[in-house]
Amino acid sequence: MHRNQNNDHIPILGMQEFAEPWTADHGIQYHELKGAREIAKAHKHDFFIFLLFETGSGTHTIDFIEYKIGAQQVHLVFPGQVHKWRFGAKTHAHQLMISRSLFESFSSAFRFSLNQYANNPVINPGKAFFSQLLYETLAIRKEAEQKNIVWELIRARNEVIALIVSKAAEKKFTHLNTYHTNPFLNKFISLIDQHFKEEHAVSFYAKQLNITPNYLNILCRKNLHVSATYLIQNRAILEAKRLLQVSELSVKEIAFELGFYDHAYFSKFFKSQTGSTPTEFRQQ
Repeated sequence: MHRNQNNDHIPILGMQEFAEPWTADHGIQYHELKGAREIAKAHKHDFFIFLLFETGSGTHTIDFIEYKIGAQQVHLVFPGQVHKWRFGAKTHAHQLMISRSLFESFSSAFRFSLNQYANNPVINPGKAFFSQLLYETLAIRKEAEQKNIVWELIRARNEVIALIVSKAAEKKFTHLNTYHTNPFLNKFISLIDQHFKEEHAVSFYAKQLNITPNYLNILCRKNLHVSATYLIQNRAILEAKRLLQVSELSVKEIAFELGFYDHAYFSKFFKSQTGSTPTEFRQQ
C-alpha cells in the first residue's frame, strides 16, 4: 500500500499490489473471483475496476453505500472511490483492473457523465447485454495471455465494454440526461470535483461558468431537485467520510484539508449532514 504524492492522505492500493507477470507493465489485469471472500477494511485504488458477476451474493460497499450483489450484475469502481466487499460462497465474478492512463484512453466511450456512473455504480444489464459483456471480458483475458499481445485490441475491447455498459444503463440514466442537455450542470459537477476543498461558495462556480449564482441555483433545483450549495457540501462530506475511514489524519487535520479552518465548525457541519460527529463516524 502506498500514498500518492498530490496531497491525498488516503492510503491507495496500486496495480502493482496485484501484479500478474503478463500484465503488470501494461495497465490491465484480469482476475477470476470464485467463492466467499471479504475485504473488510475500506480502501481506494488509483485504477478503474470493472466487475462482472455471473452469480453472486453478499454486499459491495462503494463510497459508503452498500449494494447487494446478484447474478448478472456490473459493478464499476472509479479511481479515488472507497470500497470494500463481502462475497457469498456461490459468487463467480470476472474482474478487470485498468490503469488510470488506459482508462482515460477509452473513457469517452461512456456516453453519460462519469459522475453518473460513479454515483450509480451497480447496473443490471439484462441477459443479452450481460452475454456481450462477458464475451468481451473473456476476449480481453485471452488476448492478454498471448505471447505477442495487441494492446490496441485490448483498448478497443474496453471501449466496446464502455459502450455496452452505457447502452445497458440508458433506461436507468434517463432521468439524468440533464447532464447532456445542460452543459452548465455537467461543467459544474466537474468544477466541484476540482475545487471543492478550497472553494465552498456558489459564487465561485457561477463565475467560472459565466452565469449568476441565482441562475446556477435555479438550474440545480429545476433539474436535480437540490441546491447548488448542497452539491458542493455533499462532495466535501464524501471526502470527509473517505478520510475519516481510511486515513490516519486527525479530525482537525481533515477539517483543514477540506478548507475548514475552524475545527468546531467542521464537526458541527459534519454532524448536521450525517447525524454523527466525525469521531463517531470514524468509530463505526
